[in-house]
Amino acid sequence: MFRWNTTKTIAVCFVSVLLVVLQAGCGGYSGGSGGGNGGGGGSNAPSTPMGLTAAASNAQVNLTWNASSGATAYYVKRSTTTGGPYTQIATPTTTSYADNSVTNGTKYFYVVSAYNSYGQSANSVEVNAIPTAPLPPSVPTGLQATAGNTQVSLTWTASAGATSYHVKRSTTNGGPYTQVAAPTTPSDADTGLTNGTTYYYVVSALNVAGESANSSQASAIPVNATADVTITVSPSITKPISPYIYGINFYSGIIGAPPLLTFDRAGGNRWTAYNWETNASNAGSDYIYSNDNYLSSSNVPAEAVRTFIAGDQAKGVASLVTFQLQGLVSADENGPVSTTNPPDLTRFKTVVDKKITVSNVPFTMTPPTTDANVYMDEFLWALDQRFTGMGIFGANPTHPTFVSLDNEPELWNSTHLEVQGSAAVTSDSYITKTINLAKALKDQFPNVVIFGPVHYGFQGMYNWQGELNATPSGTNWFPDKYLQALKTASTMYGKPLVDVYDFHWYVEEYDSNGTRILNLTSTTLTDAQVQLIVQSPRALWDPTFTDVGNSNPWIYRELGSTPINLLGRLQAKINAENPGMKISITEYENGGWNHIAGTIAQADNLGIFGSQGLFAASFWPPNGTYSYALAGFRAFRGFDGANASFGDISLQATSSNVQNVVVYASTDSTTPGRTVFVAINRSNSAQVTAINGATLSGTAHLYQITASLAMGQNPVAPVSIGTMAVGGSSLTITLPALSVTTIDVH
Repeated sequence: MFRWNTTKTIAVCFVSVLLVVLQAGCGGYSGGSGGGNGGGGGSNAPSTPMGLTAAASNAQVNLTWNASSGATAYYVKRSTTTGGPYTQIATPTTTSYADNSVTNGTKYFYVVSAYNSYGQSANSVEVNAIPTAPLPPSVPTGLQATAGNTQVSLTWTASAGATSYHVKRSTTNGGPYTQVAAPTTPSDADTGLTNGTTYYYVVSALNVAGESANSSQASAIPVNATADVTITVSPSITKPISPYIYGINFYSGIIGAPPLLTFDRAGGNRWTAYNWETNASNAGSDYIYSNDNYLSSSNVPAEAVRTFIAGDQAKGVASLVTFQLQGLVSADENGPVSTTNPPDLTRFKTVVDKKITVSNVPFTMTPPTTDANVYMDEFLWALDQRFTGMGIFGANPTHPTFVSLDNEPELWNSTHLEVQGSAAVTSDSYITKTINLAKALKDQFPNVVIFGPVHYGFQGMYNWQGELNATPSGTNWFPDKYLQALKTASTMYGKPLVDVYDFHWYVEEYDSNGTRILNLTSTTLTDAQVQLIVQSPRALWDPTFTDVGNSNPWIYRELGSTPINLLGRLQAKINAENPGMKISITEYENGGWNHIAGTIAQADNLGIFGSQGLFAASFWPPNGTYSYALAGFRAFRGFDGANASFGDISLQATSSNVQNVVVYASTDSTTPGRTVFVAINRSNSAQVTAINGATLSGTAHLYQITASLAMGQNPVAPVSIGTMAVGGSSLTITLPALSVTTIDVH
């Protein structure tokens, strides 16, 4: 074999380096076993750098590019003329470089080449950039000053490029002004003022480049005015607030979902025909009556549900999962099912509540998929086995899993024609199905919490979609029949069979054009549309709400033109016929998805759920964007941008004008002396609001959502507007028009 004199070879290479002429072939021995992938950079010159970008900033251009195969370093070259000639300015070993030796206003052209010990690549494609000195932010606009008792609340429109603001005050019209605050958000609360004195304000915006000119002036006169609305808090009348009212459907799949929710539901039409043994399902009329693997492509039994629960456990969230009650589930994943003469029993398997009634084979984690049946008690057992040691269906799990008895059964003959056929399930048949499945599940896990009947809406609850002859004030609604039957069956069984009465609530409010408010997705709405949205939650509880403004108040009319008061009516029936049963609303919507009206309605819902003692609730995410609705959660959960949340004990709070203002009050069992209010102004004007009756001491920390504060936010969230000292049993605050204000006193 021919041998090189390696000593001489190295010497030659060293000379070549000194000459800065990197010759291909020199240094060919890499010493590695990978055949050219060692420190020598391979056996060829590197490839030309791709993806070069130039981003200009103040007296700087930042360059980045993609790594070149075989490169050990790069040449960065610059010119002030397109096409060169270029001057080498740096030799970085990484794929980025910050050029700080540039002059603002000059256009620079860059190329990059790659090199290793075999040579240099060609230049990259040329890019250019013009470094520019930043400009001060624009002058703030829209300054508004709202007077309160010894304070003035200020809001303004955010300035482009601003990192902070200077709030300046004077007692003389036109100044001179003295700086009194430096907030980073476009709002401030100026407290400790003298009532009866006129205060004048301007605001400037700042960033690293400097300060803008002052805004236009705004003024206000703080005054201990007669309250427009009086809120009377009764600290002795309390209810525990269930942790499970802050819920949503499909939490893990919601972009921009608030971080501190507590309850997640896997429900909807897709789950009625879910086969836990194979994860096959059929969404019915939601999607071409197709048997498919949409919920999970896994063949591991119950994997679609296991992954859902596991995700919730990781988030520290309780789960609600659906168990099949209709009677048939998908037997394959082979696409659309004929609905000509349903059901096609070659495409479905029969649901059996209790396995031992038809089979002596013990429960198994891998049930055969070729038999005719799918067993619900085995499904529950298998889920528990997948979470061994966690006791998710036990008495006191850290993050429980609850069971829902299917979904919207009154509509099975339309939503699930493929399994139900055209004949609706009767109320008697449904109740029998409920009792049988609940017994089978409770036989397996006595402490499992069961939800039913999961109505789709008002007609299901009122008269089982027209089957019953219900009357507005009678005891002949479906709940009367259901509650009485369950009480009898539960007494015989020895414990409650269904623990939570569950229904869905999609508000039936229509504007003057006949458009349902759920379909009002615009960022601009008429005053009438706004009021329909913000007043709509009152149908759940307010015995004075008469559905004014609704162009199609059919529920109000069906109830004999008496207030809807749905929760009040249902609770009265529960108290009379099956005391102790809880209430949940596992799907609901109120509209206003891209408007402050949606924030107000959602915040109102959460306040209602807590004050009315609901056990659980989960918002149904609409199509499109709905950050404003999600902001309603943030008024209660994490309103400080961290972990501060509404209390866990509700205090009764009544309003002298509930049409304009409602306040929800709470205390915190973990922090004695802490009181939290959520104050909602759904009127089009500021409301001086006196909150009386709760003993307060310390500092009130104020967080607010208004249309102007929300503008440009993503996600929409409460903004800190300052603090105020409080003491005694009264707090007076001016609530801006169409606003949600969280008041955290501690």
